[in-house]
Amino acid sequence: MEDPARRWKELVRQIEDANHRYYVLDAPTISDAQYDALMRDLQALETEHPELRTQDSPTQRVGGAILDKFPQVRHPIPMLSLESTLTEQDMRDWVESMERELGRPEAFEFVCEPKIDGASLELVFRGGALHVAATRGDGTTGEGVTENVRTIRAIPPRLRGQPPPALTVRGEVYMTLRDFREFNRRAEAAGEQTYANPRNFAAGSLRQLDTGLTARRPLRFLAHHAVERIAPRDSEAMNTLRGWGLPVVPAAVCAGLDRVFEVYRDLLSKRDSLAYEIDGVVVKVNDLRLREALGSRTKSPRWAVAWKFPPREENSVVREIAPQVGRTGEITPVAKVDPVQVGGVTVSRVSLHNYSLLREKDVRIGDTVIVTRAGDVIPEIVTVIREKRPAGAREVQPPDKCPVCGAKSELSSTGKGLRCTAGFECPAQVEGWIQHFVGRAAMDIEHLGDQWISILRTEGLLKSPADLFELRRHRSKLVEIERMGDKSARNLLEAIEAAKRPPLARFLNALGIRHVGEATARDLADHFGSLEALMGATEEEINSVPNVGDVVARSIFEHFQNRTHRGEVERLRQLGVDPQAPRRGEGPLSGKTIVFTGGLESMTRDDAKKAVEALGAKVASSVGKGVNLVISGDKSGSKLDKARKLGISVVSEADFLKFLEEARARGSRR
Repeated sequence: MEDPARRWKELVRQIEDANHRYYVLDAPTISDAQYDALMRDLQALETEHPELRTQDSPTQRVGGAILDKFPQVRHPIPMLSLESTLTEQDMRDWVESMERELGRPEAFEFVCEPKIDGASLELVFRGGALHVAATRGDGTTGEGVTENVRTIRAIPPRLRGQPPPALTVRGEVYMTLRDFREFNRRAEAAGEQTYANPRNFAAGSLRQLDTGLTARRPLRFLAHHAVERIAPRDSEAMNTLRGWGLPVVPAAVCAGLDRVFEVYRDLLSKRDSLAYEIDGVVVKVNDLRLREALGSRTKSPRWAVAWKFPPREENSVVREIAPQVGRTGEITPVAKVDPVQVGGVTVSRVSLHNYSLLREKDVRIGDTVIVTRAGDVIPEIVTVIREKRPAGAREVQPPDKCPVCGAKSELSSTGKGLRCTAGFECPAQVEGWIQHFVGRAAMDIEHLGDQWISILRTEGLLKSPADLFELRRHRSKLVEIERMGDKSARNLLEAIEAAKRPPLARFLNALGIRHVGEATARDLADHFGSLEALMGATEEEINSVPNVGDVVARSIFEHFQNRTHRGEVERLRQLGVDPQAPRRGEGPLSGKTIVFTGGLESMTRDDAKKAVEALGAKVASSVGKGVNLVISGDKSGSKLDKARKLGISVVSEADFLKFLEEARARGSRR
């Protein structure tokens, strides 16, 4: 039998190598299912041999410890802030100031990095192992958040290769915009707290006293500075850090200011397409000897500046607050403000999300407000400048009727939103639903933008999504529509025909079920496997799907109980729309066969079975050679004995719940 210690080392090596390839090299070589299989094997091995489990084992990244408070950590060298610049002339002035400090002209080589809008973090490694992690704090002393940082998968618990005995690295903890929006969507659906922007969320996540909460948040890290001189130039030092297994902020080496200007303009143009929020470009002298010669001021280094982008926050005046009806019937207040440039975009309309938020922020017609686009491309009102409120500023009350169709409005189940009760009798809801239905994440029908949808509805050709698949019968009328023509009509009809066999997950997303987005649609498709199974499921069965809570389950169940919704689905099927079931065996637990024995306290046996099957595993009723894992509950019987005789991994209910959570987190991470 293989030596357990040797097996443990090999599993840890493979897992950390997978993390390195995913986070540092951005070139994963194993699938999610293979990664999860490695993690499960390690979890099972540590359960059988707890003496092997170390503090920096990959299994310890799930958190769970409750901290009393954060210790104070003094930085070995103060974490200074950067001086800000705004224009090309400011940059020239900065270079001249450095030349004056050196007493000579200098052909500087620079490093340009995106200024990630995250939370600053310092990592101290001793003997290659993560020793201490601390926030910036006041620049001299920060809070020790080591246990929380150990849960961030992008940060290796032990460096690769031959790092120096002592190493201090600084960087940014951040969240991708996609992860941030998905987290907020799930939180809102569950009636939990949502967050204003990724930076505040990342900073708050680092300071959770419950490390399990930090572990469940999709935090990432990028290094941008090594305190010790580990190479002659900064660019070389960052490559060295990358070789030791740390993810490093992307950077460009620039020979002179002209190239710096090009990089700045390029990043500014890409700002809204990047995976994370940035608010400028950090420009640093590349030569570390020159940095030492230049030194620092009291609060900032002389050798680096933050060249800020145009602000995403500006002042404006609210001229009107009007209700707007969305595809699910939500009536939201939209503020019409004096046009203002925010981050290079003209903003004249700002969503206030719901009337509860309108009251909370106390926004009134006539108010001067701060408008932002931080964390998203959708403008928001940050706050009201109360000192500028005019005497006649007018409050706005929620409408008791839908502003489009006149139907009665009612509070949503959370008590925060307001909804039109007319359903598909409301033209605004129908048009919004069709727009969502044809979207890229839904049915993905090309050549059908919002304007064409509005025209087709005006022509009486489009009253519901199913009507799209009847348009072929009206080809002659399509061709006669102004600016449509024969070619456009042909392209549209071909795109509609090509969309008839969507993946089940995209079809479920297209249906526009309240609280169901892309991620939940995937969970439902993976769990039920067919549209018929989901439509026939009880509310309790839907509630058993991973990541689906009470509010979401009730919304899904009620959607398919609604006669109009069911009729629309049936009509779509009759017109040839055939959602394709997901291929089995591709989840994070695929390839594994699991047996349960004994009673479980945290869930029923049926719920446990559904949970692992939804993640790709098979559940067997008896222990045999094809079984990979046995979950042992209370009063386990002969199955447990047989598993031990066959050398099959056995884990307790507590450990089963841990790696089940790990598998779900791994699936969402990737």
